[in-house]
Amino acid sequence: MKSSRTFTLRIFLVALVLRLIPVFLARGLGIGLDDMFQYDMLARSLVSGNGYRWYAQGDLAQLAPYVKFDLTSVDYDPVRGVPTSFRAPLYPAFLALVYAVSGTGFTRFFAARLAQAVLLGAPLAPLTYLTALRLLGGNERAARQAAWGVAVYPMLLLFPLGLGTENLFFLLLLSTLLVLLLSAERRSAGFFLLSGFLLGLTALTRSVILPFAGFAVLWTWLGLKDRRGAALIAIALTLTVAPWVIRNSLLYGRLTGIETSLGYNLYLGYHPQGDGSFVFGPSLDLVPILDDSVRDRIGTQRALEFIKADPGRFLPLAANRLGHFFRLDLRLLTYFYSGNFFGYIPPPLLLILGAFFGLPFALVSLSAAFGAVQLPRTPTTWLLLLLVIGYLLPHVFILSEERFHLALVPFFAVVAAQAWSGRTISENTTTASSDPMQKSRSLRPRQMAVAILMAALLIANWTYQIGSDADKFTVLLGPEGNHAGYPY
Repeated sequence: MKSSRTFTLRIFLVALVLRLIPVFLARGLGIGLDDMFQYDMLARSLVSGNGYRWYAQGDLAQLAPYVKFDLTSVDYDPVRGVPTSFRAPLYPAFLALVYAVSGTGFTRFFAARLAQAVLLGAPLAPLTYLTALRLLGGNERAARQAAWGVAVYPMLLLFPLGLGTENLFFLLLLSTLLVLLLSAERRSAGFFLLSGFLLGLTALTRSVILPFAGFAVLWTWLGLKDRRGAALIAIALTLTVAPWVIRNSLLYGRLTGIETSLGYNLYLGYHPQGDGSFVFGPSLDLVPILDDSVRDRIGTQRALEFIKADPGRFLPLAANRLGHFFRLDLRLLTYFYSGNFFGYIPPPLLLILGAFFGLPFALVSLSAAFGAVQLPRTPTTWLLLLLVIGYLLPHVFILSEERFHLALVPFFAVVAAQAWSGRTISENTTTASSDPMQKSRSLRPRQMAVAILMAALLIANWTYQIGSDADKFTVLLGPEGNHAGYPY
């Protein structure tokens, strides 16, 4: 026990130091990307006492050269801006708490990045360790390997630099699974209620997790055979999200969910110029509409029109989105480098950077393919599978980007560590808390075949990714690659 506590503290400190290095190196860095600008607007509005609003006159002036907003459809207040429900509220609320301490001057960006590294990024490593202990039958060695994998994962080191909802989402999603696993062990009302509360907070950060929330309730009822626990989770979840749903519904005079971004995402996901992922040109089509309810309705209608006009694209687009989800982490590097964010980088060094960011996901996901087939058919394993499916499905049928898989990296690292350790896990326990001193065993032929198939699909997807972007990579490696100006 003392050794575990010592390791938990040590891995947190290592993860923290590694995340603080880029934060301090980027101390004078502003923000980029529309998402960051929107979250910053919302946080500044909250901390100033104007409520959950955006696009006040000062912010509109900054965007005027790029977007012509339609102010006629809303009751526009140039000082306070427009009330919105387009973004889920919890991450802007987190930023607002940071701004309340740091102020809203330029230093707020450094303060936000520092808070994200300390409070949101570094805890992922010890939480991965604690989760792995429960998923892998107390296998200490594998749990530590998983934690180290998350502690040093390159994209997770850099993510605190971005003012993005993923920073909070990663932490809440991992915490939610850990508490659900503890609920399976303890069967106490407190843990079931806490699970529902965390599911609600996670949904208030990114509502895409709601399918998994439903799966978690069913898992508790049918998998754990605990109806009381399932009811407590559902009640806590409902009570957590209900105030925001009521607020949004009153705002628009009709039942409205946590976010009104579905129509916008569907519009992009099925646009004829797109391939199921984010596409720059059409991404601006609906932005001028400041009434979120109208934007959501128009986006949904147009998406349905796209589908009806060419229904044969539906399944290929779903396959494309699945491919985008499992792509290597190269998009941010190519975007920022082609925008001359770093200046010129010699081709050998640029290739090394590409490998530095791209190969870790290849290693973790390929290893996870072989670790997954070794997991026993216990309720905890089914919960992990439901998490992956519940999180993946909305992206497959709405919109997908390669950065979305980062939320699953801690879980992939846990399963990958199972492959690295080569230990078996007993199936005769609900909580997978078997003897950690199990003997190694070889994969059975069927297990090996399934693992090889999953690995082959991943490799084929990456080969297609590199091949389809070959012209872009050629330009990036050229003498003017840092001025290529590729859109995100």
